[in-house]
Amino acid sequence: MPATATRPPVAAAPPPPDATTLRVLKALEQRVLWLACWTIHNANHIRPNLDGLKVGGHQASSASMVSLMTALYFHVLRPEDRVAVKPHASPVFHAIQYLLGHQTRDRLENFRNFGGAQSYPSRTKDKDDVDFSTGSVGMGVAMTAFASLTQDYVHAHGWDRSATGNAPKGRMIALMGDAELDEGNIFEAMQEGHKHALRNTWWIVDYNRQSLDGVVSEGLSDRIRAVFRSLEWEVVELKYGALQQAAFAEPGGEALKQWIDGCPNALFSALTWQGGTAWRARLTADLAGNNAALDLIGRRSDAELHTLMTNLGGHCLKSLLEAFHGIDHDRPTCFIAYTIKGYGTPLQGHKDNHAGLMNEAQMAGFRTAMGVPSGLEWEPFAGSDVAATELQRFLSAVPFNSRGTRRFRGDRIPVPAALSYQNPERASTQEGFGRIMHDLAGSQEPLADRIITTSPDVTVSTNLGGWVNRRGLFGTVETTDVFREQKVPSTQKWAKSLTGQHLELGIAENNLFTALAAFGLSHSVFGQRIIPVGTVYDPFIARGLDALNYACYQDARFLLVATPSGITLAPEGGAHQSMNSPLIGMAQDGLASFEPAYVDELAEIMRWSFEYVQREGDEERENTWLRDEKGGSVYLRLTTRQLDQPQRTLTPEMVDGMIQGAYWLRAPGPNCEVVVIYQGCIAPEAIEAAGRIAQDRRDVAVLAVTSADRLCAAWHAARRARMRGDREARSHIDTLMAQVPRHAGLVTVIDAHPATLSWIGGVGGHAVHPLGVEHFGQSGTIAQLYAHHHIDVQSIVDAADCLTAGRPSRFRSW
Repeated sequence: MPATATRPPVAAAPPPPDATTLRVLKALEQRVLWLACWTIHNANHIRPNLDGLKVGGHQASSASMVSLMTALYFHVLRPEDRVAVKPHASPVFHAIQYLLGHQTRDRLENFRNFGGAQSYPSRTKDKDDVDFSTGSVGMGVAMTAFASLTQDYVHAHGWDRSATGNAPKGRMIALMGDAELDEGNIFEAMQEGHKHALRNTWWIVDYNRQSLDGVVSEGLSDRIRAVFRSLEWEVVELKYGALQQAAFAEPGGEALKQWIDGCPNALFSALTWQGGTAWRARLTADLAGNNAALDLIGRRSDAELHTLMTNLGGHCLKSLLEAFHGIDHDRPTCFIAYTIKGYGTPLQGHKDNHAGLMNEAQMAGFRTAMGVPSGLEWEPFAGSDVAATELQRFLSAVPFNSRGTRRFRGDRIPVPAALSYQNPERASTQEGFGRIMHDLAGSQEPLADRIITTSPDVTVSTNLGGWVNRRGLFGTVETTDVFREQKVPSTQKWAKSLTGQHLELGIAENNLFTALAAFGLSHSVFGQRIIPVGTVYDPFIARGLDALNYACYQDARFLLVATPSGITLAPEGGAHQSMNSPLIGMAQDGLASFEPAYVDELAEIMRWSFEYVQREGDEERENTWLRDEKGGSVYLRLTTRQLDQPQRTLTPEMVDGMIQGAYWLRAPGPNCEVVVIYQGCIAPEAIEAAGRIAQDRRDVAVLAVTSADRLCAAWHAARRARMRGDREARSHIDTLMAQVPRHAGLVTVIDAHPATLSWIGGVGGHAVHPLGVEHFGQSGTIAQLYAHHHIDVQSIVDAADCLTAGRPSRFRSW
């Protein structure tokens, strides 16, 4: 029998809430609704608007989530549970945190303002207890699936925070709008989750049947159910509230139920907006001839009828609690909660309410309905019919809030002083990466035990095969390598175990970056540090760019290795050649980007990276010009092109230059006329061209750039410092270019967009001729493509000629 991950027993469901509990929860639900709506109103109508821009805040989208989040945060959630909140429900989340004591009035008053509560929940920008950042719809949903896989990994490796190893697993919960299910990355994550036996995951759909532009199409819930059940999720439909269910049991109730089931979404929304009179007129007409149903309607006032018809499952605390507490297993579960957009507010049901805001008159009526006295709008319990002492006592006992802070700090993993690797006479940086990882896998270093690798179906072709052979695949169900069992020759060992350290992914880059985000937050979410290393084809970074940005925005920590890169992957053609990825690396916050040319550079950068991703500085200081105290993630752009490897002993100054972003291969002399500046595998062309230029130009220098990203970031930081009065502030590139005479010209060259390096001319005011790749590549040899894109040796020489002597060039456009 294959081994499977041991799972802690599922806690027994608590008894159904009694009438007192429901009364308190209903009071809290109303306070949350008021505070969320008032926070948005204050931001748009009371706080001074100095620039005239619309502030917004989504009152209607928030209101549809109030009951769901009240039930969860005040009764269902446990401390180990984690939640990704629907982006537009941010005001509800902040209101709940305010009641729990984790949010301040000042930040609520500055909602969507500088220093205030964020428009969408943010781990890095908000001060309250945000588990997962949301904002780009669909990203937070997928994140919960990979967070659950991360939790399984921590548990399988015996790293639970409990000394017994039997700490209960948390539920990874996503609160999503129904329109988020249009996002393809959600279904990519579901497919991947199914492959990895996903557990302990709840996705709760706010099925209000309205999106930004209108009302969703009919029958969406049927498709949702079908998709989830096909991937073995349990589906729980919360369509009817307790009032409706009671009414269905009355004479004529079955006809009313059938009418509700058959009512088009747009009509239901319109009648909700119009209220009890409209409900009565339409039901009376449609149910004519059914005296029992007409009597059922007639026994209720217009207000009571409106309450009955809008008593959907997603707004009924009793129904919600019964459903949530009724889950007694760890299988993934999807709750489809029928709701009304704008529920409980003057905006409810209107198709234009997505970005709508209550005006002054509507807010005045809403304030009266909520019983909030003027001047007490920010008081947590103002207007409640339950005593403040009782509400506070209840909040103090909320299980979710019982253990205080839920942000952890994982222990730092020691990084060896040097990484072992072979440095043959010829190698590519991709091969060098594989060798470094292979040797690390065979070591006894604590670092090796805390690394998990992953790749979107390109594990072997990105040189992770050696690591996997030594460390194995991770799986909650152990499997053997059938090919080896059948004695079929293969270089790869492809068996899964609970202790494996490679997560096999399908070919979906969104899943790769979401997995890196989840594993890269393990130190904070689960208190156990994991260092994820993900490999991907460099051209396809753009396929998962939203997820990469999402991972960095959350301050997840990981090492991204992208290879092969550029038109140097010559025979593959333009579809597999990247030219803009260095610019992505430079522009992406939270990601330090490198492109080493040689394996010894790569080894030093990787060693530094394993330490850098573990830094957790509290201040975003610029005393290093790179905010290195804070740390971040790292992106390595590697290549398959084999280069002659320098057999050299690196000095501390060279290593420091490699980490800061550049070092001199050949320093400039006092009469320097030309500096050739290169990054990456174009090194042989740059070095050869420099030699040819030196035949008739003096003191030709060669600058090896390992990170245009870090050079540029430090340059910007030093310039900001000088603007603030620190006239002595100098970045690394400032220091390097200060050695170059002003009359010298710079030729920059890279197998990528020339803007990656062209900015260096602005550092010291030097004339610069940037060479690079601006257009899609095609198939060919390296020599053919380099010549076609003007990054070959002759092009570098000609560029130097144009800069220094105005000699005629074979390129008239110059």
